[in-house]
Amino acid sequence: MSRLSLSPQSRTAARGGLLPIVVAGILWGTTGVVVQLVRRFADLGPVGIGFYRLAIAAAVLLAFTARQLWPVLVTLRPQRWRLLLIGAGLGAYQALYFLAVAWGGVAVATVVSLGLAPVLIAGWEALRSRRRPEPAALGSITAAIAGLALITGGTGAPTGTAPEPLLGLLAALGSGLGYAATTVLSRDVTRFVRPLVLTSASTAVGAVTLLPVALLTGGLAVPVGSAAAGMLAYLGVVTTAIAYGLFYAGLRTTAGSVAVIVTLLEPLTAAVLAVAILGERLTLPIAAGGGLLLGAVVVASLTHRRPAAGD
Repeated sequence: MSRLSLSPQSRTAARGGLLPIVVAGILWGTTGVVVQLVRRFADLGPVGIGFYRLAIAAAVLLAFTARQLWPVLVTLRPQRWRLLLIGAGLGAYQALYFLAVAWGGVAVATVVSLGLAPVLIAGWEALRSRRRPEPAALGSITAAIAGLALITGGTGAPTGTAPEPLLGLLAALGSGLGYAATTVLSRDVTRFVRPLVLTSASTAVGAVTLLPVALLTGGLAVPVGSAAAGMLAYLGVVTTAIAYGLFYAGLRTTAGSVAVIVTLLEPLTAAVLAVAILGERLTLPIAAGGGLLLGAVVVASLTHRRPAAGD
């Protein structure tokens, strides 16, 4: 396939699509630190926090989109299975991310889960377009694998902020896989569904998916008016309802692989906050591995071809 020649209007739309994704990435970067603080103030497990985050977001969004949601679901009957998969995937990868934060710390969890997704999506887009991987792409994949190997070897002994580092790393890998899959599905659906409607449906399905797991793994008791309740509200409204709405809006004019690269502002934000607020310590192997992983993603983004018409 030939490259798509973008008109000035298309280039302006593409740049406009990146801005909301940039803001979403920064907002998501605060999530891991807030999750750790919630766990200090309330007896909530990672899955319970994930449920509250999605349930609060769904409640807020449905108040604005309830009248639009049902007609859309009726009109897009063939797409319903995609909406269900996106919602279930959203709940699953968020729960895995929160488990990774609880077990392995904010910095490692965020760098691995967010750094893995762009590589996976770039590979999927190359496979779907039937293009042979270019040398730069192969080099970035090699660097990403080396980075993950360094992070794996540098997890070290358990610490106060990373009691189960190996389990945390595995959960982060699962989260990255889920994030990549739901991003690919979301990009297709955003062509037919308004961003707020998609966010409403996906967060509602995700909350329902996590509810039974949360009840079985520690309950959902949170004192009303407590600091933890306020932080959960922040997670639901700011880092979910607003951030995912912005992300889905940006996906309408941005390739999935480019979108997840832009959201690498999340791990950068998260790593800085984790060190500054939580006192997490970044060892040299983890820092080097994270640098290789993020560098591989940047190289992949700079050499990524714009999707051709019909891709």
